[in-house]
Amino acid sequence: MMVVIAGLCRRTPCSNLIPQSLAEEEVCLEHFLDEAFNRVDEAMEQCREGRPIDATRLQRLLTDALAIVNNLEEDADDPKPDERDRMLELLLSLANVHECAAHNAISLGPVS
Repeated sequence: MMVVIAGLCRRTPCSNLIPQSLAEEEVCLEHFLDEAFNRVDEAMEQCREGRPIDATRLQRLLTDALAIVNNLEEDADDPKPDERDRMLELLLSLANVHECAAHNAISLGPVS
């Protein structure tokens, strides 16, 4: 499978290539993962505090998961072990947020 490149990362001074699965994000995989881990950490903190996770944040986390699955699929023939490990760790973290929310019976906030 050939990986399609969507341009260069919008973060300065980064000049990494953007995989097609992250074209809408306009960031390279490394920066996407950094940002996604921050979003997961914030959601997990909300969950631990018993605060509801609003629908917009939940939708963003689901979008992150889909982007990672798509990226894993794009790189299936030539995975980079460190990147693959971080992507799988992110998926596990997203699953943990879901489990925490379900365990604490946290209701979703209003849809915006």
